[in-house]
Amino acid sequence: MWNKKGLIYNVKAEHDWNKSHAQVPVADVLFDRIRIYYATRNSLGKSTISFIEVAKNNPSQILFENNQPLLPFGNLGAFDDSGIMPSSIINVGNKKYLYYIGWTTRQTVPFQNAVGLAISEDGGKTFHKFSEGPIITVNHIEPYFSGTSYVMIDNGVFKMWYLSCVKWEIFEDKPEPIYNIKYAESPDGIHWKQTGKVAIALKEDEGGLVSASVIKTDNIYKMWFGKRKKSDYRTNSKNSYRIGYAESTDGMNWERKDNLSGIDVSAEGWDSEMISYPCVFKNESELGMFYNGNGFGKTGLGYALWQE
Repeated sequence: MWNKKGLIYNVKAEHDWNKSHAQVPVADVLFDRIRIYYATRNSLGKSTISFIEVAKNNPSQILFENNQPLLPFGNLGAFDDSGIMPSSIINVGNKKYLYYIGWTTRQTVPFQNAVGLAISEDGGKTFHKFSEGPIITVNHIEPYFSGTSYVMIDNGVFKMWYLSCVKWEIFEDKPEPIYNIKYAESPDGIHWKQTGKVAIALKEDEGGLVSASVIKTDNIYKMWFGKRKKSDYRTNSKNSYRIGYAESTDGMNWERKDNLSGIDVSAEGWDSEMISYPCVFKNESELGMFYNGNGFGKTGLGYALWQE
């Protein structure tokens, strides 16, 4: 069961680039602290990335707050010219690979996402984009778009669980995406083999699965992820986003056990309407989770600790 420790951070709107939101937290557990990358929105509503650092033994204690965007928007027409959000971070040798979501706008539908890669050679304080183009994007496997991804190096194999849009539907005269979670593998974290394998399928009443977060314990893969009802889309109703859970013995074939997710909305406050974008991580002997509440991160990010 997750024991909620409360809201720990939200932006102060001090700069043009971070007027609102601390969305999709991504944790990097360091030797003496935890660095949390997050997406914030500028005065035009476009997402960009920054980070904070918190105490390992008390994540509500902010040790450092970065005061500038981590990455620039892509060039005009690129996959990330309209927004960027963090998704997953791993150590590869003496480098850090930050997988991120690129946003661009379209005419027939509001947006299209793809997965990009940024690399750090100074321990994660600064990054440069691996390329102008994405590493996972529209192709014969993904005809619509790909989004939030979680990457793990497991027995020398890079494994990714990522959001996959399977179609757009018209809801109240507006196009809305329907998406599940798929699985891919790579020998180097850059070149990915996409088979179209669905890791977590949508239930009949669901419209979207987002932000897989995976740990491996005693040869069991455990995944927490965001989920929403098909009728809710982007409302902030009491039936909006929740956090689901699944287990697997091979990382590819999963059994959903949403009743074991161990977390739900609060009776009142910053996460009383919705919870989503879980980031589960091991911190010494403890298991922690950063997550977002109401308004897709508009109310900031919170912390929870697993207790048996």
